[in-house]
Amino acid sequence: MIPVFLGSEITHEQKSEDGAVHVIERRCRLNVDCPYLLKKIVGVDFIFFIQKNTLDRRARTLKIEAHNESFSTRVVVNEDCMYSVHPDNPEWTCFEQVASLDVKSFFGFENTVEKIAMKQYSQNIRKGKEIIEFYINELLSAGITYIPPFDDTVVPPAITISPAEARSRSESLTIDGSPELHLGASASSITHEVIVGRDNETKLDADYIERCLGKLNPLQESRLVQLRKWVSDSHKGKIPSDPTLLRFLRARDFNVEKAREMLCHSLVWRKKYQVDRILSSYTLPAVAKEYFPGGWHYYDKDSRPLYILRIGQMDVKGHLKSIGEEGLLKLSLHICEEGLKKTEEATRRLGKPVSMWTCLVDLDGLNMRHLWRPGVKALLRIIEIMEANYPETMGRVLIVRAPRVFPILWAIVSTFIDERTRQKFLLYANNDYLGLADWIDEEYIPDFLGGTCQVKISEGGLIPKSLYITDGDHDRERSEDKALWEESIYNCISLGKGQVHEVILPNLERGAVICWDFDIMKQDVTFTVLHTVKCVNLDAPSSPTSPLGSADAGHTSCIDKSWKEGVEYSKVEQPILCHDGDSIQGSHVTRVEGTYILQWCHVDPTPEIGRAHV
Repeated sequence: MIPVFLGSEITHEQKSEDGAVHVIERRCRLNVDCPYLLKKIVGVDFIFFIQKNTLDRRARTLKIEAHNESFSTRVVVNEDCMYSVHPDNPEWTCFEQVASLDVKSFFGFENTVEKIAMKQYSQNIRKGKEIIEFYINELLSAGITYIPPFDDTVVPPAITISPAEARSRSESLTIDGSPELHLGASASSITHEVIVGRDNETKLDADYIERCLGKLNPLQESRLVQLRKWVSDSHKGKIPSDPTLLRFLRARDFNVEKAREMLCHSLVWRKKYQVDRILSSYTLPAVAKEYFPGGWHYYDKDSRPLYILRIGQMDVKGHLKSIGEEGLLKLSLHICEEGLKKTEEATRRLGKPVSMWTCLVDLDGLNMRHLWRPGVKALLRIIEIMEANYPETMGRVLIVRAPRVFPILWAIVSTFIDERTRQKFLLYANNDYLGLADWIDEEYIPDFLGGTCQVKISEGGLIPKSLYITDGDHDRERSEDKALWEESIYNCISLGKGQVHEVILPNLERGAVICWDFDIMKQDVTFTVLHTVKCVNLDAPSSPTSPLGSADAGHTSCIDKSWKEGVEYSKVEQPILCHDGDSIQGSHVTRVEGTYILQWCHVDPTPEIGRAHV
């Protein structure tokens, strides 16, 4: 919703007695450039922003502060710009810009509003240079080539304008022949480091790379920009951060196509199982609080968050019997999400990139009971999920006090771990763990390894059988939608050549809102919305009341072959060609009563299968 500037009124203006400081506060009226449906729901054609400009001639700075007045309880937009003189060259001007967007709630369109704002903001950043050049040319055409510094010997009278007087001086800043003024385009292209967005078609700012991403060569930087552009163009949801994109690129040796495919599947997985909500919605089971021997413990010497897991003290069978395999998966996932959050906090705190964490694994107590087949199976499943969705997050694995049985377990597990990750494992057998001081400050070495730092995590131990739950309890939890992997609001369908999938919405009234959200996993699919007043068979295999399964003969259209478009049925949304990896969201407001049909058609000419999450 990057708005076009329609005009403004001055609400306050003040000058200091010596004329050095000039403050102007305006109430700006902005045209909302957003989809028709959003305008209809919100019920406004323009919004108001408050802008405060502070010009300090003595310090030679101009500060511009802007925030939204409209919908401030639902959406918070802040932007600060600062123009100043370069400390080493007074002929140069430095420009800094910081912007933030917080969508608290917006009639159920939070993701749409955030996506529109982020995309259009980054597009308008490129206009900054054009606007600066326009006003420079205006000065040149007026014969102004030099503005002298502030002179303290000239003291103009102080000026204070009341709000009433200010309104009488309302002004429109639209200038004939000038480019349109957009919020966020005031000089943004001088630097590409902007929190809300950066130009996808330019190189990344060197300082931004150093502080947030780490060392990148020109080829790696170019690949990151390519992947970000693909995500921005094709994914209509929350866009992953640059450090996240970089992790997927590193996991695939900066092969953009392979990283794109891996990222696409991961984004669908996160959406399908609502992983982004786990930090706020997950509650650690009481059994895990008391008996799970793992937890976060300060940082290593590279400032990476340090996680300690005393797996030798873990009752694998007891955990599976008390919280179940799904519960153990949720716990592992919660740990990974905490790790990502801690790395982000460390990056902000230290001003340098921290994208991984270190894991200290204590194997003291490991024996054959840890090779219990269901336990090993659960471990391999967790590793598979972590490898696919949290690549390049494990910076180092320090294994201490490995017993003789460890080679057996390692032979089973290592084949499921990526080669890049396996190279990060460091083994300290028996009591030879004094080398930990090479990676962890001595003040943070755990007390159970002879250090001085007390570790505040559970010591593990056997879980009493009285805390075990029965298979019936596990089934009951799944039926109550407590299992992470089964509580998805999405369904998966597969379409073969020439097949269609349809969702039938019968007897809708005028003014109803139809929303859709789906991802294309493979091949190409066309999507459209149809309307008919004819009777439709609601028991058709592809109706929403039927289970969504694999491609079969049932994937046929409910539109009778004898029906003619424009007579028995009509298209109310033009077909959209959706490509491999696309994430599509949209909505339609019904204008007439009748039955509406959401239709997906497989269009790839090859006999392969196209998949989508709907």
